Amino acid sequence: MTADAEPAETASGPDCASSVPYTGGRSGYASYRVPAVVRTGAGTVLAFAEGRRDGVDDSGNIDVVLRRSTDGGCTWGPQQVVAAGEGDTRGNPAPVVDPETGRIVLVTSYNSGAVAEAQITRGEVTPEQGRRVFVQTSDDDGRSFSAPRDITDQVKRADWRWYATGPGHAVALTDGPHAGRLVIPANHSAAPPAGSADTGQEPRYYGAHALYSDDGGTTWELGFVDDSYDGVANSNESTAAELPDGRVYFSARDQKGTVEGNRLDSYSSDGGATLDRPYAAQPTLNDVPVVQGSVLQVADGPLLFSGPSAPTGRRAMAVWRSDDAGATFTRATTLSELPAAYSDLVPLGDGRVGLLYETGAEKPYERIEFRRLPLADL
Repeated sequence: MTADAEPAETASGPDCASSVPYTGGRSGYASYRVPAVVRTGAGTVLAFAEGRRDGVDDSGNIDVVLRRSTDGGCTWGPQQVVAAGEGDTRGNPAPVVDPETGRIVLVTSYNSGAVAEAQITRGEVTPEQGRRVFVQTSDDDGRSFSAPRDITDQVKRADWRWYATGPGHAVALTDGPHAGRLVIPANHSAAPPAGSADTGQEPRYYGAHALYSDDGGTTWELGFVDDSYDGVANSNESTAAELPDGRVYFSARDQKGTVEGNRLDSYSSDGGATLDRPYAAQPTLNDVPVVQGSVLQVADGPLLFSGPSAPTGRRAMAVWRSDDAGATFTRATTLSELPAAYSDLVPLGDGRVGLLYETGAEKPYERIEFRRLPLADL
């Protein structure tokens, strides 16, 4: 991991309401995308992102980068490279803090920078070029990380083509028989059945799944797999939260399925090993477009969801709340009407939550902003 020389940025707004850890065109990156954020046991906020060297495309020379904040997201330390693409694509950060050890565990995805998602889903790449899964750890509060370690053979089925972790924070379970388990929401695409005229690029072949570790990230297992591939509910980029009753709530992007709306959800009562029911539409989030989103269970409070709030486009970042464990959501606040896309929520421990999200004046990928939101306003 290396550090960039760019100085920390100063927050703006009343009472340190907002700051901007990443701005496109700085530190050698044309753009920054795919935010993920966690708060460590020491109270440090870790803001991860993809640093895209050459543009906004999802493939190419892409690093996983990090900035640390020791004042709740008001100011940010120097930029660090956590996983260097070196011409290839490393991204989809899914960080989680192990509550037993304080270790930060980061799971990411990889593919050759010379290939695109469409080529991978069509099965036109070699295994070495295709999607692989890596894990890294930090025992010094995010100041440094271990080298990426390949765990693909533990968590990816042989007939899967695409694979994406998160993106966004993962979850460490704290209650019940699976306390201590690290659960990473993820998604994949499958190869069409033999004899099919499909190429595998069709959205119907996307599905969500989970991977988990019961030993702090040393070994991994594949949990539930949504393998319906029927074109109705095409679960894709996923996020998760542990509910007060111990169940895990999963929320997924619907990738052009025929079900109404663009958000799907489900529950797991066994720590992500299986789903209680198949993914189904979440109709109270129909304002959300086809995009990644984030969920966060507030301690002694509501379940929150973040995402853009214009169903026909990526703009107007908003936060919804649920007081019935995800059965229904009500919009609590809209941050602005500006373009906006991916986001991630984090508890700040001071009566606030933080929201790290993509936004910009003209396009949603100009910068990644951090907003400190009082829970009383949600």
